[in-house]
Amino acid sequence: MKLTLHRAVVVEGRYDAARLANLVDGTILTTDGFAVFKDKAMQDLLKRTARAVGLILLTDSDGAGFRIRHFVTGLVGAEYVCQAYVPAIPGKERRKDEPGKEGILGVEGVGDEWVLRALQTALAAAPEHRPENGRTAARPITYTDLYEWGISGGPASAQKRRDLLRRLGLPPRLSKRELLAVLNTLYTYESLDAFIAQM
Repeated sequence: MKLTLHRAVVVEGRYDAARLANLVDGTILTTDGFAVFKDKAMQDLLKRTARAVGLILLTDSDGAGFRIRHFVTGLVGAEYVCQAYVPAIPGKERRKDEPGKEGILGVEGVGDEWVLRALQTALAAAPEHRPENGRTAARPITYTDLYEWGISGGPASAQKRRDLLRRLGLPPRLSKRELLAVLNTLYTYESLDAFIAQM
């Protein structure tokens, strides 16, 4: 059974995100490593998401992971973040030929129990996040909605999706899964349907 998260989890890369998708039910965002330092659209997405639902930072326990962790915390404000830490276990990830610079496993390499424990510990220590937008549970945006809006699965849908993301101020490289999670985090079905109708 997956751990249900109401805060969005921020990890470093796509392999971390893929790993978490098997363990948690919730929004998972990636920093694309150090790309977050220069990517203004990603920075804006992190700020908006933090204020809407709060963030859980789950980066590797190496120097690079801590650099990213400190940057994102400073960017969005510590009051919107809870910190989840995996232990520094020596080793290398299966997909890599060589261990990382510091020779320890990252989020993708440690056992499931360590990842879940890190998330649960972080949530237990964090105060309950109250969204700034005051949203209540509403009709979720679905994959079918993306199709019906013409931004997925149809002719010219890729261009329509890029145009929508640009107008919403969201990063253009969101996968379909990330897009759905982000839209459900930041918008209601009704507000987004009205916005797309005006495009």
